[in-house]
Amino acid sequence: MKSRRRCMYTKAIKISPSFTGCILGGEMILNNVQLINGTTVSIRISESKIDRLSTEPLMEKGQQEVMFSHAWAFPGLINSHDHLDFNLFPQLGSRTYKSYTEWGEYIHETYANEIAAGLKIPLALREQWGIYKNLLCGVTTVVNHGEKHSPKDALIGIVENKQDLHSVAFEKQWKKRLNNPLKIKQPVVMHVGEGTNPAAHSEVDELIRWNLLHRKLIGIHGVALSPAQARYFKALVWCPQSNYFLLNATAPVNRLKRFTSILFGTDSTLTSSWNIWEHITLARETQMLSDEELFRSLTSDAAKVWKLNCGSIAEEFDADLLLVKDTGNKGLDAFYSTKPEDILMVISKGNIRLFDQSLYHQLGDMPLHQFSKVYSGRSVKYVQGDLHGLMNHIRQYKADIPFPVYIPSEPAA
Repeated sequence: MKSRRRCMYTKAIKISPSFTGCILGGEMILNNVQLINGTTVSIRISESKIDRLSTEPLMEKGQQEVMFSHAWAFPGLINSHDHLDFNLFPQLGSRTYKSYTEWGEYIHETYANEIAAGLKIPLALREQWGIYKNLLCGVTTVVNHGEKHSPKDALIGIVENKQDLHSVAFEKQWKKRLNNPLKIKQPVVMHVGEGTNPAAHSEVDELIRWNLLHRKLIGIHGVALSPAQARYFKALVWCPQSNYFLLNATAPVNRLKRFTSILFGTDSTLTSSWNIWEHITLARETQMLSDEELFRSLTSDAAKVWKLNCGSIAEEFDADLLLVKDTGNKGLDAFYSTKPEDILMVISKGNIRLFDQSLYHQLGDMPLHQFSKVYSGRSVKYVQGDLHGLMNHIRQYKADIPFPVYIPSEPAA
């Protein structure tokens, strides 16, 4: 914030550890799920990977078996841009801005009390909630933009093999850091062209000009990015809901996709909804990407850019999976109609991290005491870790936090 969101980072404190135990050593069978191509399969998971796909039911002794009825299986979502520690803030802003710098100055002048109240919540608590925000929506990998002090053994994957610079305007000594030869093998991730004014476009040219070592650039937002500039970027992370909230405009990804890879990100709740499915719906409505392109921006294309062994449901890939209720739609329409309450199970690296109450009776061999029961819309979910304790701890610092899920003992927000 101050638009230079990095100024809000402080030293992390240690809180209660996350639960990271595998389910029966990571051995598991998921029977009777539909893939996006309409094929019904069974999936065997072993040692955190997809070991086998079969069109016949699988039954093996000593393995946890889950039988699904009317369920879709998608790759776990990859959120390519978030600030994990900024997701306990409300959306801040009341008009359209010309750039992120104008927005930053405005919110610090107008919302000083709200910002101060949010910063009183310890960094480690904010980061842990940021992880849960993503998990509750079916995200199994998140690319956190900021200092590398995310919790170890997090419930979802956190991409860290990169160098984060905030932006041309707010990153001190960005030219020197960009051209650090010791970092040359890592991609540089940076906010670029986050505005609609000429300065936002010129900022991109300055970044390209000063990339003397020809580092791989992954831009974020890119509202002012032109096709000619896009050629210099390995990828652009598109965050349409954040862009429309700040700028009433978004990156012209329909023109940029010929020249660079388009990935998908949410940014934080400072500028957008907690629910990535609302972001995806908005993106689809723009029709700037085809349904297939948008799906890949959240799965296989993102995995390729970040060099991850996930993003597809195929043998030998990491078992990062999202299973959702069949609500009557087919294929990609089934994917795009998903809401958090429709999620049946989230699996990260072969471990069940979230499951719907309808599956509870099948999971008796799991350490269910490690899961917290929460309401998501009208459905009940079990989420690994002490989510109740985390929410209560956060409320000790800010009592009026409106969490999107609630625990059974409290009324819905």
